[in-house]
Amino acid sequence: MPRPLLIAVACLVAACGRPSYDTATPEETLDAAVEMVDDGDARALPFLIEIPARDITFDDGVTEASAIAEVKAKAGEMLMQLLRVAKTLRRKFPGEVDRELKAVLDQKAKGARDIAIAVLADPSAWIAAQRPRLAATDLGDGTAALTWDGEPILAGVLTLAETSEGWRFRVPVELVRDSPYWPDTRHEWSVLASMMLAVEHALEDFERDLNTGKITSLSMASSRVGRLVGESVAVQSIIYAAMKRPEAEGAAKPATQPPATPPAPKG
Repeated sequence: MPRPLLIAVACLVAACGRPSYDTATPEETLDAAVEMVDDGDARALPFLIEIPARDITFDDGVTEASAIAEVKAKAGEMLMQLLRVAKTLRRKFPGEVDRELKAVLDQKAKGARDIAIAVLADPSAWIAAQRPRLAATDLGDGTAALTWDGEPILAGVLTLAETSEGWRFRVPVELVRDSPYWPDTRHEWSVLASMMLAVEHALEDFERDLNTGKITSLSMASSRVGRLVGESVAVQSIIYAAMKRPEAEGAAKPATQPPATPPAPKG
């Protein structure tokens, strides 16, 4: 079976039996994201992100749209593994999870590490608690502004856009397409997909350590998972940067000027 068709079939099979989520309005799309996590259907989250693809086909027959769909699918599986880890953490350390989550939600702990622990331990509860702070305002032109505590997110760059499938979070591709680090080839999209897979495998290793009793506290868990995931991302990032470096250096290199013509000898 051709790879583009295989990817499409895989996405279709993954969707079978999945609850339908209402994304008919910007606010309902935000609610749908919360519901996906609450339902344990985090693999659907990346498909709420709209990344416009160019109408191109790479040398191996894969279209850019299929390559993007593959990255989204891998990201979804990674998020599903994260939810499985969260369930294991709650089962192993229920008291610590409740204390950490309460401290963050009561705003008694605001450090990045504390928030990371709370998100890792109970992503559903944390996301649900943040939902009232996030708002989407329909601008009437097929887009919606996103605000956090009344302030534009990322200076208004991150928005929602209306598509044929409902409202989706919109990546401003027109702003980042010229960046030397935006994926531009089949291999670069594949490295991004591999990065998601590497994180998923790191989380699997982490869950195995949890289940075998090698991790004895929530604090120890956060340090361990940070190291495992960080190492995985670092390796893939080095590979990706190595692929993009010639392009970046070429873009930064000033144009060479032809040597000046020496003046003709006198006489």
